[in-house]
Amino acid sequence: MTRTPVISFRAATRADLDRAVELIADDSVAATRTGSFGPAHVAGFEAIQASPNDELVVGEHEGRIVATMQLTFVPGISRNGATRLLVEAARVDAALRGRGVGRLFMAHAHQRGVERGCALAQLTSDKERPDAHRFYRSLGYAQSHEGFKRPLTTAGALVAEEAARPA
Repeated sequence: MTRTPVISFRAATRADLDRAVELIADDSVAATRTGSFGPAHVAGFEAIQASPNDELVVGEHEGRIVATMQLTFVPGISRNGATRLLVEAARVDAALRGRGVGRLFMAHAHQRGVERGCALAQLTSDKERPDAHRFYRSLGYAQSHEGFKRPLTTAGALVAEEAARPA
């Protein structure tokens, strides 16, 4: 039986960012949409750091970043004003998958949610990741909703096109 490595979790720093992007892009599903590390990632990181409701977290093992995830604490008026923990871009180094690192990382995320007063945790996972779906179900997540995504642009033409569509 392979032992679970000792992992420490902490807020990411700018120095961790290129490795975090590398981890996120380390699969065929995310590689194209994540791209190579660059200015857009730095801008995103700076926005996360500036937000009181966002955290970029890394997991470190023997001085190396081996996991990353973004946590967003979403206040709301539904569910009696509940705050939700949204887990995004959760990744563990491929060499450590199946060794309990993901479970530890998600336990850390859930603890952060509890500390922030969240009533529930939620996440989305690409339909092309059946192993991830099994993992999340094993943690007690239920596939309770259908998710929808749509690209947005800053072009005024798109807004005008939408307004012209019949209901």
